[in-house]
Amino acid sequence: LRTLRYYLHFRPICGNIKKIIKNGELPVSLTVRGKIMEREITEVYCGNGKGKTTLAVGQGLRFATQGKSVIIIQFLKGRERRELDFLEELDNFDFKIFRFEKMDTCYNDLSEQEKAEERTNILNGLNFARKVIATRECDFLLLDEILGLMDKGIAPVETIIDMLKQKDESMHIIMTGRWLPDALKPYVDSITTITTELTDQERE
Repeated sequence: LRTLRYYLHFRPICGNIKKIIKNGELPVSLTVRGKIMEREITEVYCGNGKGKTTLAVGQGLRFATQGKSVIIIQFLKGRERRELDFLEELDNFDFKIFRFEKMDTCYNDLSEQEKAEERTNILNGLNFARKVIATRECDFLLLDEILGLMDKGIAPVETIIDMLKQKDESMHIIMTGRWLPDALKPYVDSITTITTELTDQERE
């Protein structure tokens, strides 16, 4: 529990969070068989600020505490990708984390040959994400740093769009990364942009 509290405690960040919500206030409700149901949405956390993954994982934990199933698929994380492993050990939570990259080194630090090998592994992870969405395998899906795949030319934006088109209204999806392509915006419901601004004290 102490580890969980530490992880969820946001480091002091002097920054701004800008949220763009489409089609009015969230969440959106719909009626199914006479019952009002909450339509789950697709969110994006992007920008150059710190804390995107932490914020998204916090959302996942909120779902898990409600008895819902959570899957996290991480991309491009390198050595830091093991930070979330303790979440799978929490009792009574349906929390699963998947990584398909084989190298411990961050993708940006790999040689060209190593990058070519990792691209195959990353694309395997992307295919797995598509399967999770198509088969409704979980209630909450976090695609951590998936936006970076488009930025680095590993996957085209059309591939991500095709995945999102398969999303069922019962699944909540969060995608993170620094840069959100304009072509992807029509397929998401909420965009949260996180930026970090250094104060004079931090510059010193």
